[in-house]
Amino acid sequence: MRTVHYITLAVAVILIALLYWGGNTVPPRGKNEVAMQRPSSAGEVSPGPGTMKPASVDSIIAVSRKQLPKTVADTVSTIENELTAISDSSQMAVVFKKLARVWGRARKPRVAIYYEARAAKLENSEKSLTFAGQLFLELLEHEEDRSVQMWEATEAISCLERALALNKDNEEATLALASAYIQGTAEPMKGVQMLLAITREKPEDVQANMLLGRMSIQSAQYDKAVKRFETVLKVEPENKEALYFAAQAYEGAGDKAKAIEMLEKCKKVVNNPEFSKDIDLHINSLK
Repeated sequence: MRTVHYITLAVAVILIALLYWGGNTVPPRGKNEVAMQRPSSAGEVSPGPGTMKPASVDSIIAVSRKQLPKTVADTVSTIENELTAISDSSQMAVVFKKLARVWGRARKPRVAIYYEARAAKLENSEKSLTFAGQLFLELLEHEEDRSVQMWEATEAISCLERALALNKDNEEATLALASAYIQGTAEPMKGVQMLLAITREKPEDVQANMLLGRMSIQSAQYDKAVKRFETVLKVEPENKEALYFAAQAYEGAGDKAKAIEMLEKCKKVVNNPEFSKDIDLHINSLK
């Protein structure tokens, strides 16, 4: 496991677990929930998906259905049949949530989140739409299949744009939407402009600066990245991700002493023996 995963993986686990085992559908408001994992070749943005087309939801469900145990597949079919007799949107939302729970317990998060999103769209709730959009974004960030990643980005964007239509000041939705555009579409500049708009209005915004800083690292613009993370650390001196990625930025910029300083601080804040072991190995490689 890469070192950074000790910092970022917990968020994904929490979000997906909510679908697996139920619970409050308010997404956690922790720091830096939107991670940037895709490499970039030039500029401040990741390359678009080119001519590849998104996967279809029908194909995703069909493949997932074949992997279900017969008893679970029968349960899914029974719940799906309930939909044929329902015309009321609020009742349909209840059934979609039921399907989401069954698929979630079967460890099929793509399909589970899809039905969670369908319920959210029927409820037309800012909170539910933002939650569903963030769940799709978490899937996108850990997805290896590019066509499926594009589908997840499209679904995330659909939910998050609806949430913003209900409340244009929803910064969580804006940040997640920006990340979805950057990571999963052929229009990454839409996402970049969203982030820059936030930092123009709020120069010390933590999450927007985190995203822009990580993008700068990916495009080898280390001086820009250093400035972004310095801004974050002025506001939150013990921000784990900011310390870790600031170390990367300083290292890329050639300042090994400062990189080591950031890694030592990060190690102290994270306080995890396995993480510390990995950090110590990297520090030794810099000396």
